[in-house]
Amino acid sequence: MIPELRKQFNRRWNPARYDELIRRLEVVSGAHIGFRCSETPIFIPRELLDKMARFGQELYGQLAANPLYRQASETAIPPEFRVPGNSEDPLFLQADFGLVHQPDGSLEPKLVELQGFPSIYGFQSVLAETYWDVYRLEELDAHLTPFLNGLDEAGYWDLLRRSILNGHSPENVVLLEIEPQQQKTLPDFLVTKKQLGIKIACISEVRKHGRKLYFEGVPIQRIYNRVIVDELLRKNIQPEFQLTDELDVEWAGHPNWFFRISKFSLPWLRHACVPETHFLNEVDPLPENLDDYVLKPLYSFAGLGVRIGPSREELAAIPGEMRHQYILQRKMNFVPTVTTPSGMTKVEIRIMYIWENGLRPVTTVLRTGRGPMMGVDFNKNLSWVGASAGFTVTDPSSPKG
Repeated sequence: MIPELRKQFNRRWNPARYDELIRRLEVVSGAHIGFRCSETPIFIPRELLDKMARFGQELYGQLAANPLYRQASETAIPPEFRVPGNSEDPLFLQADFGLVHQPDGSLEPKLVELQGFPSIYGFQSVLAETYWDVYRLEELDAHLTPFLNGLDEAGYWDLLRRSILNGHSPENVVLLEIEPQQQKTLPDFLVTKKQLGIKIACISEVRKHGRKLYFEGVPIQRIYNRVIVDELLRKNIQPEFQLTDELDVEWAGHPNWFFRISKFSLPWLRHACVPETHFLNEVDPLPENLDDYVLKPLYSFAGLGVRIGPSREELAAIPGEMRHQYILQRKMNFVPTVTTPSGMTKVEIRIMYIWENGLRPVTTVLRTGRGPMMGVDFNKNLSWVGASAGFTVTDPSSPKG
């Protein structure tokens, strides 16, 4: 998206460097990378990236300032997953954007979704650093950075450390997940463990004594929560404690925000970047042309259950008591913006935030693809697609910015 940098990168690229990228990622993270990483980082104009970062802050600001939304989002948490001690604001928040063309040909970000659940903060820093080292990005522009809000790598990790540990000893902080060794995000867990010194705990291996939790015999004082509750249900996991128990622990990312900032938030938003979105139970009559819409379940990950252009029969088959668990969203025609040897490629840009005296944008997570959606299943057997890192130019006066 910064044409000069894109041209230079494509001219310099070769398969051996990509092989080296993957090799180094696996060495640095200590695990096999179970998802596809793109052959290229993405070069994003500063103005466009700043606009997306600002939009995400504005969107959360709308929700935080709306007492009706706060009440409704609290009520929307299923009782069996309502965890005591909800925090006033989410510690972690992500805003995903796709890009559309304006009538004048410029690019404009449109919201895909919001997420009040931690993403791959650890691995993303390593991915960006590996792109930088293997492809010698300083030779393209020494002012390039993957970080936002004036952060550098040291400042980013210092902020993440403060946010996750909150002053506790690392030995009393765990990253909590379901069968972490089997998750595709294991590289992120291992990087986070290495950088912060915390342990990775499977929820089924945590023990409870009274109001206290223990892992490997050591008391847990703070939990960096990575447990997705619908996976608990799907896998029928029966831990020794319930997330809803009254416990003497702090949460680094309170579990209630998984529900409170999610697809549930989208119908409440009024912003130029938000496509028309309604709860399915409130759509009557249905739009004439359903091909222009996307059906999404409120609480699922990795595109599970999403239907592009759902049929009337599919919508009619959803029971009335379940229809409030879905949204119907006008489909956005996101445009390919990245020139690659395999063809023009779309990019979805996730702005990553951490709450510290306000919502701070810190870095990006990018997914690129040429399929109908960005998920792996929609981009099988394609090259120059997958997970990527975004770089922008730190110096606004740079001619390449």
